[in-house]
Amino acid sequence: MRGTINKTVVYLFAIFFLLGSVLSGCGTASTTKATPTDNVTASGSEAKGNQPTTEKKKRIALVVQFNIGSFSSQYIAGVKEEVEKLGGELTVLSGDNDLAKMASHLDAAVTQQFDGILLDHGRADSLTPGVQKALVQKTPIVAFDTGLDVPGVTVVEQDDIKLAEQTLNKMSEDVGGKGNIVKIWVAGFTPMERRQIAYKAFMDKNPGLKEIAAFGSASANTALDTQAQMEAILKQHPNKGDITAVWTAWDEFAKGATRAIQQAGRNEIKVYGIDMSDEDLQMIQDQTSPWVATAAVDPSDIGRVQARYLFKKLNGEQVPDKVSLNPVLVTREQLPKEPVKMADLKKYVKEWGTSTQGQ
Repeated sequence: MRGTINKTVVYLFAIFFLLGSVLSGCGTASTTKATPTDNVTASGSEAKGNQPTTEKKKRIALVVQFNIGSFSSQYIAGVKEEVEKLGGELTVLSGDNDLAKMASHLDAAVTQQFDGILLDHGRADSLTPGVQKALVQKTPIVAFDTGLDVPGVTVVEQDDIKLAEQTLNKMSEDVGGKGNIVKIWVAGFTPMERRQIAYKAFMDKNPGLKEIAAFGSASANTALDTQAQMEAILKQHPNKGDITAVWTAWDEFAKGATRAIQQAGRNEIKVYGIDMSDEDLQMIQDQTSPWVATAAVDPSDIGRVQARYLFKKLNGEQVPDKVSLNPVLVTREQLPKEPVKMADLKKYVKEWGTSTQGQ
């Protein structure tokens, strides 16, 4: 009897073992069946243009001629914001206002095989060799205010002629087309040199305006240096009416000139600038400030637009070689009395900071 029971137990155990194996096999089959469905879903996402979550971030190099003043800092912030938004990581390489150093940084970015390169200012003659190396290894480039004219390189530019004309026309209107003008400008920068072309053409057409002094230099302390130089000019022309207005080709120049004029108590002199920052806005809004108008493109917008076009190139899209950004004239009359920041400016100047180029 015991032997019979033992045989029965062994038999039942064998049946249960076989059933377990079958059930286990069914579970495996079910899991395998789900896998192709997952693969189809992933393929569908890729077909729609969504990047897989495991894809590495694009390494982007931003090579700048200089990082001086609030315009540059806001421009770089705009680039960084858009690069990160589009799935990249940004490395900023500054030439510290040394064209040879900037060219060296460009060569390093090419050698290190960044996925894409952005250029800010600089000169075509010093940048072209590095740009050509990048194109050979198929590294896309988008430049801002460099003067480059190389097929395959997209150049984003402010309309520097229009920037100058807007402020010069406003100055002429305010002073009645007559008066003594101080110009603050410096050579060696592509946008500055284009603005000088507009200035010369304007002065040739307006004989009632006379340039009595011109100076300017770019340094790590441009505004402070400009202030000292403007103080010297004011001493050379000490009487009311000796100087009617100051035209500046850069907001760092306008800041220095404005401070010198205020400290000298010569607020009958009006200042006109180019470019814009939060600090500039506060100075223009000050009812006692000689700085009354500026023309600019939102620097953060410039950075965002430039980054968008680079990622279009990285995605294999067709991109034009020239992208022009329209400037906006901002005057004290347009602004409220309470302080505003750049982020709020479009409430008062409708054309400001609304570019969707490259989207």
